[in-house]
Amino acid sequence: MLCDTCYDQVMADKLTDHKNFVADHDNLFDTICVGCTDINRPLIDDMAGSGE
Repeated sequence: MLCDTCYDQVMADKLTDHKNFVADHDNLFDTICVGCTDINRPLIDDMAGSGE
């Protein structure tokens, strides 16, 4: 889930493929705002392999 501003920036930077998958997660997290990072924290932790 991204706010409208972050979504527009991700699309403008072409960070997604035709299926809206992101290949470069580091670049994505550098692009999105703190609010979007907080909202997506469970997903981020899961992708990072966090055991919490």
